[in-house]
Amino acid sequence: MVARIVGTGSAVPENIVTNDDLSRIVDTNDEWISTRTGIRERRIAKEENTTILACRAAKKALENAGMDAADVELILVATCTPDSFFPNTACRVQKEIGAWNAVGFDLSAACSGFVFALSTVQAYIKSGVYKNALIIGAETLSKLLNWEDRGTCVLFGDGAGAVVVKAHETGFMDMVQWSDGRGDSVLTCGARQMKNVLVPGAQEADYVAMEGQPVFKFAVKKVPECITQVLEKTGTEKEEIRYYVLHQANSRIIQSVAKRLKEAEEKFPINLERHGNTSAASIPILLDEMNREGRLQKGDKIILSGFGAGLTWGAALLEW
Repeated sequence: MVARIVGTGSAVPENIVTNDDLSRIVDTNDEWISTRTGIRERRIAKEENTTILACRAAKKALENAGMDAADVELILVATCTPDSFFPNTACRVQKEIGAWNAVGFDLSAACSGFVFALSTVQAYIKSGVYKNALIIGAETLSKLLNWEDRGTCVLFGDGAGAVVVKAHETGFMDMVQWSDGRGDSVLTCGARQMKNVLVPGAQEADYVAMEGQPVFKFAVKKVPECITQVLEKTGTEKEEIRYYVLHQANSRIIQSVAKRLKEAEEKFPINLERHGNTSAASIPILLDEMNREGRLQKGDKIILSGFGAGLTWGAALLEW
């Protein structure tokens, strides 16, 4: 048995922040942002937090799957922006949706988080430990941004996406995933510093920092490589792939990946112009939009690929 996606859901904050809005905060403009990234607006949380967005997406996914929360066996939340170190976000979601029979934990792999979480659930289902799971990618990256840094604050947004998966004869086909800790300095955000009775001093807040060019070069090289690897691993031809659902970081990255794979850009759906980079939430948000728009049909083969801080990257081949 393998993991099969049977329901999707997503949730984003109510507040829309456009490029023009940001131009009144930092030295930038709509043309500069949109031509370099493809982003025109993003959703930024005000009343919402990571848990609230995760719960909203989870409830929609369960409804879409026709499944009751009490029947969920596993909740896995991919996030790098939890509301607390503990309890974890998955346990908070369990409480809010009433999934009393589920075990829950979080996974931190930044922008690769959702794909890595899907791979983890696949291992549980294939081994027979669980028969179903709720996988959520949820982020409120706005709280980690330096809103005076025009190089980073224009890129990210908040949101959550979720899928329900069940054990089935078809669905998840295979995956490759990789990490390279040598790239640990190109996209960072520090946790609390070592300040204690032996190391006195006040905590200093850290923010997202990124070296744009190394990240871009990494993505356009490694994403086509891992997609090719999973195609070869499964004996699948490119012509069989209906969509490549990539992490929504930058439209130029997605266009470059399409060019390197010699595939039509139409096979690479994009929604980052409305959401920006939502890290672990980007792939499941896009999947939910595609599902609800009727763009995904039973039997379609799709590839999901996440990439980002760590450095981490991977690709999964699924049958819808």
